[in-house]
Amino acid sequence: MRWMRAAGRALLVVAVVLAGYAGFGARAPDGVAAGGRGPMTLVTAGDLTGYLSPLLDDWNAGHSGERVTLVELPDSADETRAQMISELRSGSNRFDVLNIDVAWTSEFAAAGWISPLDRGRFPLDAFLRPVVDTATFDGRLYAVPYVTNAGLLYYRKDVLDEEGEQPPRTWADLVRQARTIAPKHGLDGYAGQFLPYEGLTVNVTEAVHSAGGSILRDDGARVTVDSDAARAGLRFLADGVRDGWISQDALGYKEEESRRAFQDGRLLFLRNWPYVYADASAAGSKVAGRFGVVPLPGADGPGTSVLGGSNLAVSSRSRHPASAADLISYLTSERVQRKVLTEGSLPPVRAALYEDPQLLSAYPYLSTLRQSVLSAVPRPKSARYDQVSLAVQAVAQDLMARRETPDQAVARLARELGGVSRTD
Repeated sequence: MRWMRAAGRALLVVAVVLAGYAGFGARAPDGVAAGGRGPMTLVTAGDLTGYLSPLLDDWNAGHSGERVTLVELPDSADETRAQMISELRSGSNRFDVLNIDVAWTSEFAAAGWISPLDRGRFPLDAFLRPVVDTATFDGRLYAVPYVTNAGLLYYRKDVLDEEGEQPPRTWADLVRQARTIAPKHGLDGYAGQFLPYEGLTVNVTEAVHSAGGSILRDDGARVTVDSDAARAGLRFLADGVRDGWISQDALGYKEEESRRAFQDGRLLFLRNWPYVYADASAAGSKVAGRFGVVPLPGADGPGTSVLGGSNLAVSSRSRHPASAADLISYLTSERVQRKVLTEGSLPPVRAALYEDPQLLSAYPYLSTLRQSVLSAVPRPKSARYDQVSLAVQAVAQDLMARRETPDQAVARLARELGGVSRTD
């Protein structure tokens, strides 16, 4: 299964690429129906697992006048975002439903590219509570959660069992075990995604929130990073590099590099997404049957993950918004959400599925993932999220390269984010 390639593409957002665009190949369906009903186009990043087309075939079989055409953009999230933005900026009505990264919702809403939705139209109370927050901006619902994701801590259960240790619940536990146990077994201590890209923004945001801090106020209007808690979060990462329990190799890791390091038996601890569980359990993995997974630790107890995943939104230029809303209801129904998990290997947003005995038997990490999602937070909300993320990456890179202290990094980040806050 490829949790990262499908759902986790939402974690690879980088700078806006607005270079020239020559077209996507597939044409939008023709025809306009009265009352906002008619054929539609659903645009998404590439569906590498191939689960989405059959779901849309089921829809089309029962909606001959409202057939949906699937347009798949490149799997790379930055290219997908750039092509979506290019089309939306042009004023085109080609796309009706957009499958967008949760971090893009605020930007797309602020730009007027997606339409606000009626909260009463969708069973939001049936979703995991935090995922709904990723679909709102300025107090209004602009999208509907479709898939979710949260960071988990993978650990070598065989190694900790041999040492008579439990998996870490706090940073102090993790640091002690990474510094003392990992070297005894020829392992690196801890790794996340520390290459300067969206994954680094996620890891930094998690560290700051796990220490009790934040980067921006919930509405994105005020910078809140200048705090003792944020300094503590950055110090956790900086100290890891200085003291060696975060290796120099880890500074070049993205999702897949860090997964391979753990799966090849080179790491004691790994922060990564749920897709790693299946890969690390597969035949040929050096850690199959020898690892466990727990929620991320924090400064004084359980930590805080950043929410990943994607939301479904209706283009403000859609010719058939009523049909588009019905399609979103279909894709977020419990029956289809079950298929999103079992056929697409994506974490669903429906809360009841995380307590289903049959699914828990087939996907034993669901209960841990549910716990992580329920305590997770969205990435900083901002109409200029791309600039916020780039600023976090640049500062964190200098911090982890030991070119800046945590105090200097927080002061610099506060200055730079002050220039891109929503009210400026």
